[in-house]
Parts: sequence; structure tokens; C-alpha cells
Amino acid sequence: MNPLELFSNELETLVTRAAPGVVALEHRRGNGTGLGLTPDGFVLTNEHVVRQANGRVRVRFSDGEWSEGEVVGRDPSTDLAVVKTGRSGLTTLPLAEASAVQVGQVVIALGHPFGFERSVTFGVVSALERRLPGRDGASLDGLIQTDAAINPGNSGGPLLSVKGQVVGVNTAMLPFAQGIGFAVPSSTASWVAALLLRHGEVKRRFLGISARNETFKPELASQVGQGRGVRVVETGRSSPAAEAGVVADDLVVGLGGSPVSTVDDLQRLLALESAWVVDLTVWRKGERVTRQVRPLQRAAA
Repeated sequence: MNPLELFSNELETLVTRAAPGVVALEHRRGNGTGLGLTPDGFVLTNEHVVRQANGRVRVRFSDGEWSEGEVVGRDPSTDLAVVKTGRSGLTTLPLAEASAVQVGQVVIALGHPFGFERSVTFGVVSALERRLPGRDGASLDGLIQTDAAINPGNSGGPLLSVKGQVVGVNTAMLPFAQGIGFAVPSSTASWVAALLLRHGEVKRRFLGISARNETFKPELASQVGQGRGVRVVETGRSSPAAEAGVVADDLVVGLGGSPVSTVDDLQRLLALESAWVVDLTVWRKGERVTRQVRPLQRAAA
């Protein structure tokens, strides 16, 4: 068997194995895709897929059976939502760790674009940490860019690695572009889904900074003890960060005793941390500095 035939067979096996974990979602104002999150019937999808569903959707499984679904949680900030279906023994798809996603990696998108059921497209991870304009002037940050075709109806479906792991949740495409689609990283989907299952929402707190991810040069990485951090671009006037003494150009490397490598890490830790005052660790002018900061609750959207 030649290498191309072997590769084709492996992809066919992967799709066959993953297909039962992919569902179609429909309501009067739209449709999309979801992926199996837990065996007891919870499905992960995009928030924009269920935004106008009035809390109820119809769910079609790979075997053709239907179920009524209830939207149990939505997070517009990451475009993720969780739906409870009536299916027990639901096939689930494992979410990959952030370290498992690399530029150039082969990926497969599964979904129901334009109502064409069980469609499969193939491509690579084109880039990481992309930003797109989002709802109400906000932005979707840290997205995976892929050239696997993503069309309306693919939203909420899995972007799979060749190992069968979900590296992202397909979320958007640029209307006039070809070969440019985007997915929410599974590392983000994992913690957001956990909070949606537990609370039905993500209660966000904020520091009041504008920031970007940064990969350290080897010398700095050796000094800091980690390879990445979050560069503070600007602090808002009278913000929690400003009042704690955080300034532009600081490198955020920890929060509450946990390391911070990306903006997503920072958002996750702020959402999970319940203490009123937390220790924020920054690297400033060759020294590790810890500031006590009192994050504020973000108003509900």
C-alpha cells in the first residue's frame, strides 16, 4: 500500500470514528453543528448558533434520531454554548491540550454547512492567536486560523487533529475570503464549557488592561522560568490594575500562584479564582514583582 492510500484510509477511519460525536442543531431562526461533550447528553456548540433559539433547539444525531435540546449556558465573549439533549450514551470527542496544536498541523472540519449533512473538509492549521471583530464591538481573541473549508452551518462543529482530538470549535469564516476559517481553541472551550455546565454562564472579572501574548527570547525565558507571558500594553485609568501599580510594558507571568502564559490563561484564572484580592505576578526590569489586585466584576452582556 502506497503512503497516499494509507493516509487516505487513516482519514476515513478517523471520520467514521468521530462522526457519532457530531450533531446537527436547528431552530426556527437558524442551524449549526455541535459536538458531544459528555456521555449524558451535553453538547458544545457556538453561542451564535443558539442565540435566537429562545432556549430550545432540535438536535439530530448521526443515526438520524431527533431530540429536543435545552440551551443551558451561553458565553458570547468566546462564542460558546452548551445544550442539554435527551440522548444518553452520547459519543464524546476529546478536547486537546493547547500544546497539541501547532501551525502546519493537518486538521479536519466536520459539520452541516448549508444543510449538507455530515460534510468533511480537510486542511491545516494556518496560524494561531488570531483576532476577529465580535459582537457589540468586542472581539474574539486567540482563534485558530485554518484553510479547511468552514461555511455557514459548520459553526459549532469540531476541528479535529489526525489523532481524533478536538483542537478547536469551528466558529467563523470571512465572507469574501477563500481558505480562511477560524475556530475557538479547545483549551478555551474546555474551561468555558466547565463553567457553563456548572453555572450556566461565565462570570468574568477584569483587571482593566490591554494586553497581548508574547513569546520570550531564550535569555528572558531562562530568567523568568517560562517561555511565554502576557505583555501589558496599557492600563485603564482608575482600573484595578492601575490601582495595584501595574504599568504598561509589565509582563504578567502569574495570577494567584498559577503561571500565566497567554491572555486566555489570564481570563481563565480570573473566572475561576473566587478570592476578592489576588496576587498578580509581573516581570519588570529584570525582577519578579507581585502586586495585590482586586478584580472587578464585568457587567453582564
